[in-house]
Amino acid sequence: MNGKFSWKNGVIGFLAGIVSGLFASGGGLILVPAFVFLDKMDEKRSRGTSIFCVLFLVLASCFVYYRESYIEWNIGIKCAIGGIIGGVIGSRLLKKLDEKVLKIIFILFLGYVGVKMLVS
Repeated sequence: MNGKFSWKNGVIGFLAGIVSGLFASGGGLILVPAFVFLDKMDEKRSRGTSIFCVLFLVLASCFVYYRESYIEWNIGIKCAIGGIIGGVIGSRLLKKLDEKVLKIIFILFLGYVGVKMLVS
């Protein structure tokens, strides 16, 4: 990777931002696969970079959701506390898991969520 701005990465970020704003997702669904396949990053580096990018996607979307009063603060704060704890544990697990295992877990997770959304 060089330090120059890449239009490809700007477009990836733009798409992730749209998905984040629409579906409250974007890091795992857009950024990780894009970094792996388009930027040729390894799985772990792509996840770390994705989490960094998601911070800014979330801040932008959160501002709009806040302005429109779409935030349930009581639920959101409790979930955020759990998310902080889970994020620390997950990032530590990332260091220990093999990349192939990460891919399998990710595929199973997306498949499960996709099926649940179709049947509900």
